[in-house]
Amino acid sequence: MTEGGSNLGENTGSVLSDNQQTEGFDLVINGGRVMDPETGFDQIANVGIKDGRIVAITTDPLEGGRQIDARGHVVAPGFIDTHFHWPRPMGNKLALLDGRTTVMDLEIGTHGPLVDNWYAARAGANQINYGCATAHELARTQVLDGITTEDAPEMLNHRGTDKTGWSLARPDLEQGNEILRLLDVGLAAGAVGIGSTLGYMRDGASAREVYEIQRVAARYGRPCGFHFRYTPGTDTTESNGIQEMLANAAALGAPGIACHFNNPGYNLVHELLVGMRRQGMNVWGELYPYAAGSTALNAVFLEPEVWVDQLGYKYETTIQDALTGEWYTRESRAEMIAREPARLVLVYKMPESAIVDWLRMPDVAIASDGMPILDDSITWDTPFEDLPNSHPRGAGSCARTLRMGRENGIPLMQSIAQLSWNSARPLGLTGLQAMQERGRMQEGMVADITMFDPETVTDNATYAEGNRPSSGIPLVIVNGTVVVDGGEVLRDVNPGQPIRHEPRESLFEPLDVEVWTQAFYAVPQDFGGGIPNSQPVYDPRVIPCCL
Repeated sequence: MTEGGSNLGENTGSVLSDNQQTEGFDLVINGGRVMDPETGFDQIANVGIKDGRIVAITTDPLEGGRQIDARGHVVAPGFIDTHFHWPRPMGNKLALLDGRTTVMDLEIGTHGPLVDNWYAARAGANQINYGCATAHELARTQVLDGITTEDAPEMLNHRGTDKTGWSLARPDLEQGNEILRLLDVGLAAGAVGIGSTLGYMRDGASAREVYEIQRVAARYGRPCGFHFRYTPGTDTTESNGIQEMLANAAALGAPGIACHFNNPGYNLVHELLVGMRRQGMNVWGELYPYAAGSTALNAVFLEPEVWVDQLGYKYETTIQDALTGEWYTRESRAEMIAREPARLVLVYKMPESAIVDWLRMPDVAIASDGMPILDDSITWDTPFEDLPNSHPRGAGSCARTLRMGRENGIPLMQSIAQLSWNSARPLGLTGLQAMQERGRMQEGMVADITMFDPETVTDNATYAEGNRPSSGIPLVIVNGTVVVDGGEVLRDVNPGQPIRHEPRESLFEPLDVEVWTQAFYAVPQDFGGGIPNSQPVYDPRVIPCCL
């Protein structure tokens, strides 16, 4: 049995067998436990696939096409990862072996003016469905530092330099409008939403700036996905961070995504999201099933005055080098930052027991936050064991969700919903057609399908060996085409499709002092909208509203 394979088919001689092609179906999946998280359908059935879509789910025999024996396996909607930072061949390969059929970066995203090129570069050449947000951080980087960065794997363009405008600078009104314009360019090009790493820019991005970027997305009816202002933080500050996003979303009638809220205060955050949805808002959250996170060593929240003085952590027990496994001290961190500022580290911040709590919460999505490996020598053919170490969430989040669900009595349908439907549903509500026809096992839907053994599916990636592929997932189908066959990713099979909105005319409206004054009788003198002594002082006898 090959690594990442399955014991299915020991008695039949093959995991997947080819029958003579006849008219009818392109693929038939026979005898699997078909599970649909939208309708609750859960039955042994046969699935017929034609022209990239599911055209039959039935107990009747289906003839023609390739016949796939799914006995003892679950046939589920392909897993959807909305927080994926490694959209490159090897990143896609590991995601496929974890059952993912769609990966999107909705937290960082792609620089607005490059969104169209980013999609065009992958057309007809991607093994997995792909999508992106338009990036708040990268717009700030261009405007405030003069550096152009395309997407997450290229972030060393600015995070590894001594330029800090993107993180620390407070833009003036003209600069702020240019940041908003760049974000709008990406939305007009079809980006899924706006992604913001606000927690890395907590001193530079004001409350006004955050509100305005959400207003830009709201004009298109699209979400903003946030790494919150105070993440990581305490159970108070974490919750305050999401309240900033939710208050803006409520005022603007805008969708919103709480990115990786698996931090202190997560239970209140979940309750906030549930309550807002009861009020009719399209807001949701995602998390990854690991107690530790991962980031760059020079992240602002890892500075001693935050990590040690405010949050009470010790570097020696919480910050680990992803490549060497060594634990940092305050001194060794400073030395490494001088040599390699954006070096990848593992950040231990939650108890292992919290993971099961997260997986028990309904209506939460699983997303990996898979980090890129910044090594240009890596190709599709690089052996997994030769990859530099990284956080295991990139390779194992989906299989880990299924394994931990099995071990802790979590209903399988809930786990499948967390891996597919819970992302497809809210994105579909934004008008994103690609998500209105994925995340479901139903006739007429796109045939993105993951087949797994519910008794053996497991994650193999660890903190020490973060790029070991998952196992127990012998078959992954993307847009009706088999991409993972017998637990192996097929070479040069590229059925991935773009997950994006149709390009349209810009809806950009720059923030204008006169217009704003006429509407609200107050003037934001700069993009901060609240710096002490920067606001005008009116004689109350002559305020226009009171004449």
